Amino acid sequence: METFTIRSDRISATIKSGGAELCSLKTADGLELLWQAGQQWPRHAPLLFPIVGRLRNDQLHHRGKAYPMTQHGFARDHRFICLQYEPAFCQLVLYDDPETLSRYPFPFRLEITYTAKGADLEVGLQITNTSDENMPASIGAHPAFNWPLLPELTKEDYRLTFSDNEIAPVRRLKDGLMRAKPEPTPIQGKTLALSERLFDDDAIILDQLAGRSVRYAAGRGPSIEMAWDGFFELGIWSKPGGAPFLCIEPWHGYASPAEFDGEFVEKPGLMHIAPAETRSLRYRIRVG
Repeated sequence: METFTIRSDRISATIKSGGAELCSLKTADGLELLWQAGQQWPRHAPLLFPIVGRLRNDQLHHRGKAYPMTQHGFARDHRFICLQYEPAFCQLVLYDDPETLSRYPFPFRLEITYTAKGADLEVGLQITNTSDENMPASIGAHPAFNWPLLPELTKEDYRLTFSDNEIAPVRRLKDGLMRAKPEPTPIQGKTLALSERLFDDDAIILDQLAGRSVRYAAGRGPSIEMAWDGFFELGIWSKPGGAPFLCIEPWHGYASPAEFDGEFVEKPGLMHIAPAETRSLRYRIRVG
C-alpha cells in the first residue's frame, strides 16, 4: 500500500492509498496527534461513503432489490488512485467498479484532496454522479485523535468547545441504528466536558448543529480545531468501555432510523446528486 506524506512549516500529514485514509498528523516537533490504529480500534480516520452509520439489516434497497451494504460503506476499504502528489498536496480518486456496483448500484467518482498550509490540514471531498439517474449518498469523516493528546494529562482534562451554543437535543444509537427519541444534550452552552462515561451509549450525534466548528483542548498542550462546510451533522465517539482516542466526525447523513426499512432513496439524511453534477464538501483540522 502506498503512502503520501505532505508538509507545511507547522504540520506533517501522511495519507495511505487504502481508503485515502489519513494515518498520521504530527506537529512540527514530531508529536503524533492521530490515533495509531491500535488494538481497541484498527483504523485512524476512515472515509465514510456512500453511507454514514448502518442500514437496517445491512441492506440497501433500490427498485425492489436488496444490496449488501455494511456499516459506513465501502470507500474506506478500497484502494484510491493518486492523481497528484506534491510536497504540501495530495489528490486521490476512487471510481465505481463491478464490486462497488454489486453493493451500491450507482456509478460515481469520489475525489479527496489533502493540503498542508501553515497549521491547517485542509481536506476537500468531491462526489460526482456519473450515472444517468439521481444518486442518493451520504459521506462523512471519522478522524480519531489521541485522547489525551499529551500522555501526562488525563482524559477529563479535555473539553470540546463549540463555536455556537449547541442547545438542541442529541441522538443516540441502538444496535447501530438511530433511536426514535432524541435525548437532552450533554453540552452546556458551548462546552462539552469529556469523560469515558459519555460514550456508554455509543456515539453522540448532533443532527441539528448550530455551529460550524469545534475545538478539542485541555488547559495546556496542543489543541485541535475542526471546522467544516457542507456537512450538517456531527458525530462524537470513543469506544464504549474506554479507549485512548476521541473521534470528531463531520457528516452529511447518519444511520437509518431504527424503524426505517424502505427504499434507499427515501432514507432521511441523504444528499441527492443529479446526473453529471458534483457535490463538494470540505473540512479543516487546525493544530494549535
